[in-house]
Amino acid sequence: MHSLFQKKDVVSALASNKKLTRSLNAKDLVIMGVGVIVGAGIFITPGIIAAKYSGPGVIFTYLLAAIVCIGAAFCYSEFASTIPLAGSAYTYAYTIYGEVIAWIIGWSLVAEYLFATSSVAVSWSAYFRNLLSGFGVTLPPFLQSADGTAGNANGGFDLIAFIVVFLVVGLTLQGLKQSVRVSTVMVYVKIFVILLFIVVALFFFQPKNFNPLLPYGWSGVGKGASIAFFAFLGFDVVSTASEEVKNPKKNMPIGIIASLLIVSVLYGLVSFALVGAVKYTKLNVSDPVAYALQVLHQNWAAGIISLGAVMGMTTVLIVIVYGGTRLIYSISRDGLLPKKLNNLNSAGIPKGSTILFGLVAATVAAVLPLDKITELVNVGTLLAFSSTSLGVLFLKHNKNTQSLEPAFKVPLYPFFPILSFLACVYLLIQLQPFTWEMFAIWTLLGLAIYFGYGYRHSHLKNQTNN
Repeated sequence: MHSLFQKKDVVSALASNKKLTRSLNAKDLVIMGVGVIVGAGIFITPGIIAAKYSGPGVIFTYLLAAIVCIGAAFCYSEFASTIPLAGSAYTYAYTIYGEVIAWIIGWSLVAEYLFATSSVAVSWSAYFRNLLSGFGVTLPPFLQSADGTAGNANGGFDLIAFIVVFLVVGLTLQGLKQSVRVSTVMVYVKIFVILLFIVVALFFFQPKNFNPLLPYGWSGVGKGASIAFFAFLGFDVVSTASEEVKNPKKNMPIGIIASLLIVSVLYGLVSFALVGAVKYTKLNVSDPVAYALQVLHQNWAAGIISLGAVMGMTTVLIVIVYGGTRLIYSISRDGLLPKKLNNLNSAGIPKGSTILFGLVAATVAAVLPLDKITELVNVGTLLAFSSTSLGVLFLKHNKNTQSLEPAFKVPLYPFFPILSFLACVYLLIQLQPFTWEMFAIWTLLGLAIYFGYGYRHSHLKNQTNN
């Protein structure tokens, strides 16, 4: 009988011919990581976190989130250099914990990537509408944003968010190298725009905006950090590229850790400049960086920021769509989702999973408001981080991985993985009840799919029966 906790034979999987093409180097991975991390967070979350959770102490929330992420990044690096297969934490969980736990982690990650794509598309839409308004072009209120969006009582369907997801899906289907080339140009533009904002905002810096420093107390910092995890999604996405990287044992740790360190510095500078220039109570908007410059009557810079944000968040969408489709591809390749989702087109791209992912993400972006989408990302992220951190403790003793030598090892083993796991659990506890309720519904839906389809079609089950 097929066990729910049967583990994946990664040695056989590594020897299989059914693998993606290796075309990425360390620089590509850093660009991918910086491209997605500096965008999803820097243009969306600082305002919401400052206004609702940590006030002017928003820099502490990013510092806490960065510390936890660095711990998880070390753990991801050891796994990625040991098991260079697509699927990220899902594949790691399949190897360490067994099939049903891997399914729960994988299904949570599907939610993470889907809702992350949707939330970035909504913010992309807000910044793009700012650009259009500069030329006197406005959409009817019903097509500007979803029902329930702050500032638009007549909202119904976010047309721009819906369209941009499909444009990115079209680009992704052309091939990975083409997507990376587009991302590289946009990342450089984005970093220039961010530095411009920091310089302009610091000219209007007012110390009084930091009083009170922590209006919601230190508990607000913890809750804010659980939301700030959305901003550090990138290195998790980088790990999904393991199967498409040249020399993954060397390049995966470089890509994961370097991208995280670079963006941690940028987040600290942006959040400090933002709350120093504009009172935190005014920043609960979907485009806080451009909005801050408008409040400061620096409309010339606001236009440049909006353009940079649109380009920057395009790279975010490219990389998250990439990560989500590779995850679905990996789950389908194991037989837990229909086979059509792992069929590759002529460019070596999983066409079925990419189109399905784009359709669902575009629909969610069009009909749900930003604040509801964003929080749903974080449960999947933190569960993946915590399971991977804990999994390092078992990696060396797992019969499926004993013959595999990692190119990178977590420092201060076993204390570092344990601390990383506990830090992730702490942030999970800080999430809102609504988030857990929605996650419970999502998990029940996932288990219904698993027992209705995945359990019966699992390749591990078929191998066991044969």
